[in-house]
Amino acid sequence: QVQLVESGGGQVQSGGSLRLSCVASGFTTGTYCMGWFRQAPGKEREGVAAIGSNGVITYTSSVKGRFIISQNKTANTLTLQMDGLKPDDTAMYYCAARGPLPYCSGSMLARQYDYWGQGTQVTVSS
Repeated sequence: QVQLVESGGGQVQSGGSLRLSCVASGFTTGTYCMGWFRQAPGKEREGVAAIGSNGVITYTSSVKGRFIISQNKTANTLTLQMDGLKPDDTAMYYCAARGPLPYCSGSMLARQYDYWGQGTQVTVSS
């Protein structure tokens, strides 16, 4: 079965950087789309960044210009480089995947994803 394992979370001061990684295993033949989500205490899970099967990348507005998502399809890894971190970025970050599909967009809707990692905590202090 599909498994997603995140790493790279931690605690940093405002303005700092972190790099999250997600390693996927168990993908069968076909196209999978992946993305990063986050959930802060008392809030709904929100999409942070996602990559569609055509390579189109989507970011939530609050992270544009600060976060970069990238994917290595050969190695089945997904990375989120986070710079200029702010206290509002504090949350549990999750890697997600959906598929296999003939085509998939970089959806930011959590309900459209089939597989989830266990999460990695990111804490930004002011």
